[in-house]
Amino acid sequence: MTTFTETSDPHVLSTEAAAELLATAPWRRFGVFGDSLSLGVGDATPGYEELGWPARVERALRLVRPDLAYLNTARVGATTAQALDEQAARIEEFHPDLLHLNSGANDIIRRTPDWHRIEDDLAAMYAWAGGTGARLSVFTLGRAFLIPAFPDFADRVARLNDLTRTLAAQHGAAVADCWAHPLNDRPDLLSADGIHFATTGQAVIASLLVRALAAGQA
Repeated sequence: MTTFTETSDPHVLSTEAAAELLATAPWRRFGVFGDSLSLGVGDATPGYEELGWPARVERALRLVRPDLAYLNTARVGATTAQALDEQAARIEEFHPDLLHLNSGANDIIRRTPDWHRIEDDLAAMYAWAGGTGARLSVFTLGRAFLIPAFPDFADRVARLNDLTRTLAAQHGAAVADCWAHPLNDRPDLLSADGIHFATTGQAVIASLLVRALAAGQA
């Protein structure tokens, strides 16, 4: 299997190329909300800069808007309900015009997920986020995200992603869809914990998000 570096990776945009795609972006206040996926945590991958996706997107936006303000309130382990309880007020005080949302990964790491609660919590998050007036964005979870203790976990992720796509469409959110992307087949994708994307994945999903946001400008 081919081993990429950041400069040879066909799915990674350079900072300059990302900024060119976002050249007409109006955003001056970039907020990020949620859990560890929103934080962009992950192990280093040889050949890739040690940056999570938020720092990569921020850097590209800053080339377009040097006065960009940035706030990331995300916390490792937060569920959607916890993120709303803990982070919503700070986001509101920040007044973002671009806001990235939680994908709900921690909502489904339960012995028996409560899907009614999950749907309600996600709907509440989108309703709240829509009220900020910001342009919204979100990831779907990749199929490489697996919890071996739960044999049905791939089905859980697929169901959660369907909810994300539905709610994102209802609220006009840009979706960076990671589920079927070829990055899921990379042997170096996951960090040592077997859950979080290493920097090879962080670089790719940053580029996916930039492309999704740029498409929304057209």
